[in-house]
Amino acid sequence: MADGYDSSSLVHLNVGGRKFSTTVGTLTQREPDSMLAAMFSGRHTLRQDKKGYVFIDRDGKLFRHILNWLRDGDIPKLEDTQYAELLKEAKYYQLVGLTDELQGELLHRSKGESLNSDVTRADIMKYYIRGQHINLRGVNLSGIDLSGLNLSKVDFSYSCMRYVRFSNADIRDAKFNYVDAEGATFDNADLWDSTFYGANLRGASFVGSKGYRLFGASCVEDCSC
Repeated sequence: MADGYDSSSLVHLNVGGRKFSTTVGTLTQREPDSMLAAMFSGRHTLRQDKKGYVFIDRDGKLFRHILNWLRDGDIPKLEDTQYAELLKEAKYYQLVGLTDELQGELLHRSKGESLNSDVTRADIMKYYIRGQHINLRGVNLSGIDLSGLNLSKVDFSYSCMRYVRFSNADIRDAKFNYVDAEGATFDNADLWDSTFYGANLRGASFVGSKGYRLFGASCVEDCSC
């Protein structure tokens, strides 16, 4: 597939073995800065199979939700774990709008499930302003936004931190042992020498993060807070 096609040009996709047909306009207009928009902008030559399909090695079952978002801006009604899986796909395809919508939905649901945290972002920041050490071992942190904070050497072990946002945070040498971090976001966080022994990380995202060790981490089905 080369230069010279317009927004009405038909595109055939094979995503993880599932086949889809759409248009260039659908793939490029709603999220013009996405990976899909770049792929089908006409600037790149894409390899097609004998039947004209472009192969993408991702989850084909979830891709229909990606297409529905690109077509109509629709957010599907899914279980929390499926939302977390779809969030991973949205981040892979660099769909900023869909990513924001899914993160907001997960946060809203976590609050609706009475997972209200024991502390707030402001509470945690007060400790650092005063130069005090903070211990968050066994604390319920669910649903709060800790993005961009310096949380190095903090012990979070045995805490409940479902859907917590740690994006761009400094969490070096921190302990996340046996936490319930389902759906948590660690994107672009500095996690050098942090450990997650026995942690529940089902649906957690580590896009762009560095230095973490997931020895013994698992996806625990019956974890509770």
